[in-house]
Amino acid sequence: QRGETIAARHLTQRGMVLLDRNWRCEVGEIDLVLRDGQVLVICEVKTRTSTDYGSPLEAISQAKADRLKRLAFRWLRVHDCHPDDVRVDMVGVLAPPGGAVEVEHVAGIG
Repeated sequence: QRGETIAARHLTQRGMVLLDRNWRCEVGEIDLVLRDGQVLVICEVKTRTSTDYGSPLEAISQAKADRLKRLAFRWLRVHDCHPDDVRVDMVGVLAPPGGAVEVEHVAGIG
């Protein structure tokens, strides 16, 4: 939850509009759904307190990116939404206890 809140704040401060958060269906969950201009953005957020087991972004596999694409089209159908384009992004949040938070945003994965 903390990482998603940090990621949502980071993205909205850069001009995106938050549309949905933690949307679920039988296929899975979308952490954040945003609009970036006329583009619908499906965003996966990974949060870590350290890099002992790799960076947060390393936790997102190609299989996860593919599932997010399927979820994006399910979200569009459920919400009867017809954007110009759809993009899958990922945000890695490194939030060490007592340390500075680092946010890395990668647009257009998979």
